[in-house]
Amino acid sequence: MEMESSEKNDVSGLAIGDVTAFNRIYERYHKRIHANILKFIRHDDASFEILQDVFLSLWQNRFKFESSDTVGNWLFVVSYNKSLNKLRSELKHSIDYVAEFSQEQSYYVDEETDDVQEKQLALIDDAINILPARKKQVFVMCRYEGKSKDDVAALLGISPQSVSDYLKQANKAIKSYVLQRYDAQVPYILLLSVFLQS
Repeated sequence: MEMESSEKNDVSGLAIGDVTAFNRIYERYHKRIHANILKFIRHDDASFEILQDVFLSLWQNRFKFESSDTVGNWLFVVSYNKSLNKLRSELKHSIDYVAEFSQEQSYYVDEETDDVQEKQLALIDDAINILPARKKQVFVMCRYEGKSKDDVAALLGISPQSVSDYLKQANKAIKSYVLQRYDAQVPYILLLSVFLQS
């Protein structure tokens, strides 16, 4: 009962930007969330990146929570979605490299994969951050939080068609941003083909 009351207080504090409340939530859940991520992502560095991304999403969405909301469930759902997105990205990346390179070449590419992925994600983050507010909101909710178009429409009070339109426009803007900067680097385009699904 005491734990439940403490959680409600922390969720209320989180909603108004209380960093101390956020830190308590992090301490309460980060080990369990990391264990959930490790079920899918075996690489320590990658799993910790996803963990940080999950809690960054929590902070970015803090104003949406009410004291009655269960933060734990939200964290588990988001960590699951982000882990699956990472697996899809790595799978697509591996398949494309196998198709393009000989075994000898792919051996050397593997050593650079982590660095390339970091640059890819940073580039996409830059592109997302310059989107107009509503397009960015729709994109983040669909792609980062794993919400369906119908759920996003209901939460934002707009039609599902508007969500689809915003998402397509955001995808187009992000692709354009990346292509203008890395049009000669195939791996970036391969990442986009997975990340920016309609």
